[in-house]
Amino acid sequence: MTAAAPHSGPSLIRRPLAAVALLATLISLLFGLVLAGASPASAHAALTGSDPQDGAVVATAPKEVTLTFSEQIAMGDDSIRVLDPSGKRADTGAPRDLTSGGAVRYGITLHGGLPDGTYTVAWQAVSVDSHPVAGAFTFSVGAPSETTVSLPSTEVGGGLVGTLYGIARYAAYTGFILLAGGSAFVLACWREGAGARPLQRLVVRGWVTLTVATLAMLLLRNPYTGSGKIADAFDLNGLQAALDTKPGAALVSRLLLLGASALFIAVLFGAYAKREDEKEKQDLTFGLATGGAVIAAGIAGTWALAEHASTGIQPGIAMPVDVLHLLGVAAWLGGLAALLVALYRTPDVTAGAVRRFSRLAFGSVLVLAATGLYQSWRQVGSWSALTGTRYGVLLIIKVALVVVLIGVAWFSRRWTGRLADGGPGTEGEPGGEARAAEGAPGEESLTADAALSEVHSAKPAGSEADAGQESEAGAGQAAGDGTGKPLATEAGEIAPERAAQLARQHAALTATKQKRARDADPTRAGLRRSVLVETAVAVVLLAVTTILTSTEPGRTEEEAARSTTATAVQDTAGPVNVSVPFDTGGRNGKGTVRLDMAPGGTGSNDLHVWIDGPGGDAMDVAEVKVAFTLKSKDIGPLPVVPDRLAAGHWTSSGVQIPMAGDWTVEVTVRTSDIDQTTIDKNVKIG
Repeated sequence: MTAAAPHSGPSLIRRPLAAVALLATLISLLFGLVLAGASPASAHAALTGSDPQDGAVVATAPKEVTLTFSEQIAMGDDSIRVLDPSGKRADTGAPRDLTSGGAVRYGITLHGGLPDGTYTVAWQAVSVDSHPVAGAFTFSVGAPSETTVSLPSTEVGGGLVGTLYGIARYAAYTGFILLAGGSAFVLACWREGAGARPLQRLVVRGWVTLTVATLAMLLLRNPYTGSGKIADAFDLNGLQAALDTKPGAALVSRLLLLGASALFIAVLFGAYAKREDEKEKQDLTFGLATGGAVIAAGIAGTWALAEHASTGIQPGIAMPVDVLHLLGVAAWLGGLAALLVALYRTPDVTAGAVRRFSRLAFGSVLVLAATGLYQSWRQVGSWSALTGTRYGVLLIIKVALVVVLIGVAWFSRRWTGRLADGGPGTEGEPGGEARAAEGAPGEESLTADAALSEVHSAKPAGSEADAGQESEAGAGQAAGDGTGKPLATEAGEIAPERAAQLARQHAALTATKQKRARDADPTRAGLRRSVLVETAVAVVLLAVTTILTSTEPGRTEEEAARSTTATAVQDTAGPVNVSVPFDTGGRNGKGTVRLDMAPGGTGSNDLHVWIDGPGGDAMDVAEVKVAFTLKSKDIGPLPVVPDRLAAGHWTSSGVQIPMAGDWTVEVTVRTSDIDQTTIDKNVKIG
């Protein structure tokens, strides 16, 4: 007989491929939105101050240069370099940790007797949350000069190494979610799934992905935080240096925990999947759930130990909260991926398993809401940082995606309810009607009589040839199947080999019929589509989360911006106006000094001095000198000798003020060879 052609409805293969294409488009649009026009990811530790300040001009060379940061950093022997105008090192060696109280400061000693000119300070370090930070600024001794120093044009942590490291970070998160979430789905939602090959492959691939990504991050750690050269990934000395850091130790700990998780996977998909005694299986479920939770929490802790949670305010609370957040993400998104695989690739997934996952996902959402709210407050800190920083914008996008995901999950929950109510199969199994009509899907063998009847039912009635063949087989004439093996015995029974072959054909036919029935079930198809959309949104959400972990927190970015703004305000302060009376004690020795300095900030200024007599007329004197002193920083006096422009008017251009502060202005007026006086006035410059 001619076999019926399969139902030509929408292909299960074409639909996932279309979803993948849509997902790739969504990710491209998302990354374009987030990264378009933006600089590379900002550092997590910001330089908040320095002495001398950026662009400052000092009268004499300082003994050391100090840098102040927003949070703890790790520095090496060559992390701070001070270069003279010719590009030679002007410092004496390794930086010193000057941190005291809440201020994170590092200093480096300079050589004595440095000549005048512009000096460049270049620094590079690793912030406590594992991300590399770097920067540079200049200051001048005496007066600015030309410099041959060229600063690097590439961002630290960028380039090919930065791209590969970012891919490895994303793969590590993905692998952990599949490993932990897939295992949780099997243990908490569908224990029979431990024997399903598609779910086994999902969890094992998650383990492999996380392991490979962790090894890649460990090898790339040295070039990522240092030279940026891919060849340095195989530098053993650099690898040893990376292992000595906190992020390196966290990666090694993750690898050790992955070794323990390999044993967990072997038991879950080995002894546990084959265990038939219900009491023993319950006991093993409890042991696996406890051990798996400990391993998953340990792996999640390797992120909390080395990234955002380990620095900033309240790290003792932030790290366990971060672990709970990661576990909630894994249970929800990883379980969602496992459910999608089960719906598409596993015929026996039950409505009860879907309902249990729905409850698990709901609990995960509650955990994510509580922990995410705390993390948002800790990393953002203010409404202005939420809307005015890159981190805040990414956080808003993440929250919006979570809301969309919850909305789609609501539709999935409705489909689950319909599936449970409408299927008369055993225990609410999807496609119960089809199962009742077609038989058990797991049927793998038939008796010889059943197999023979299957052959008979497939033959046209009245076929003389077939009847003759049957008569011959029944008469005991052995027939061959082309391989030399008999199809039937002399007693009229089908040979075991032929029976097994017919049994396999029958099982395949039954599975095909059941698959058609399931595909035609609108409830099951609706649930599959809904879960597929959930998974697509979850992948985009994971991409945003990965970008978020490599972006400077809003609180830190806003603090650095405030520091920069304060410096800019100081540098652009208004003109200085001083009017002070004087008396040299000699004949015609009384008058008033008027001093104007513009723009009145740090850097170069124009100075004008007017001398007025008692009647307010211009008064000519023998000499005028000016000096500036910043006593709080032990700077000065910085002498200025203005030139006489006209009677009673002296001027000087290019007066350098190295930094803002409360300065003392001293004006010396000499009216004759022996009569002079010095007057002073405290003014705020900058």
